Amino acid sequence: MSASKNTKSKPAKSPAPATKSTAPAKPVAKPKTAAPAKAAVSVKRAVPAVKLAPVTVKPVASKPVLTTIGARIDIGFGNALTIRGEGAGLSWDKGMAMDCVEADLWRITLPESAHGHTFKFLVNDLTWSTGPDYTVPAGGNVTLTPEF
Repeated sequence: MSASKNTKSKPAKSPAPATKSTAPAKPVAKPKTAAPAKAAVSVKRAVPAVKLAPVTVKPVASKPVLTTIGARIDIGFGNALTIRGEGAGLSWDKGMAMDCVEADLWRITLPESAHGHTFKFLVNDLTWSTGPDYTVPAGGNVTLTPEF
């Protein structure tokens, strides 16, 4: 019997060169660096000077807060209705005449008051209306029917 070996053979390699190549080596490329960015160029144009007219600021006047008081009563021809009280323009000592706008409607407009008005009506600035004093807030508009 013959002995046979089951051997696997490796493929043959080509032999290494006996001498080293004398060709010059390729230079190694250096990594490229970014070129410096160009600075943005701003162009300034000369703007001619413009003269502006001076501006005058005027304060805005606020409208005064007026109070209107009306009385719906017929006091007879030839008589006048007055009002006395406290608040801007009023006094308890002397009455202010009201305007007759209709046969039975009297009206007065009083200037601005910080606290409103307290008042009573009088016929011919002599005869007081009955009942408690009337009040109206500043800027109010009332029409009352007084009794005498």
